Amino acid sequence: MPAYAIGRLRSKNWSWLKEYAPVTAALIEKHGGRYLARGGEVQRLEGEEEVPDAYVMLEFPSMEHARAWYADPDYAPMIELRQANSEIEFVLLEGLPGE
Repeated sequence: MPAYAIGRLRSKNWSWLKEYAPVTAALIEKHGGRYLARGGEVQRLEGEEEVPDAYVMLEFPSMEHARAWYADPDYAPMIELRQANSEIEFVLLEGLPGE
């Protein structure tokens, strides 16, 4: 079953993305993943919680692939960079089985 990594980010300064984005994109691809959404326009349809500055949504072939990406030693410095420069909520969500 596919798996999705979904993040809600807030940041006051996005300059860290210059280093983070290319490394992270390569690691996502290495683990069979792809971006479904990152940044872009956000419109609240329901709820009261403040809308974050950005969302990101990744798709992986399985939870194992998603976990391997997040646990990749090459990703650890990028996690530290992101956490030092933003507030984030990040979850893994197992998708529905294919038809």
